[in-house]
Amino acid sequence: MISWEDFEKVDIRLGTIIKAEEFPEAKRPAYKVWVDLGTDLGVKKSSAQITTVYKLEELIGKRVLAVVNFPPRQVGKFMSEILVTGFYRKEGEVVLATVDQDAPNGSRLL
Repeated sequence: MISWEDFEKVDIRLGTIIKAEEFPEAKRPAYKVWVDLGTDLGVKKSSAQITTVYKLEELIGKRVLAVVNFPPRQVGKFMSEILVTGFYRKEGEVVLATVDQDAPNGSRLL
């Protein structure tokens, strides 16, 4: 068990994917994605290993949950600034964590 204070340390925000590109230099198949996290946080980028589930064109406009307070991480020549969250399927594929109702970009997960 963790405390509420431990949970509050993880800053998870809602954002919209506004750009996605192939990432051929990645060790494992991945895309580069840019996520609009609202006025306060702006646009942040991430590497996401979601190539077996999603095509590039279907990512644009997708609403995702992202951890915004991890330190940036160098992935090849690309600096990943946030962690886009998801769930593993039995086959090991990752599906994105999304929302089913509208809320503003930058909204914090409670």
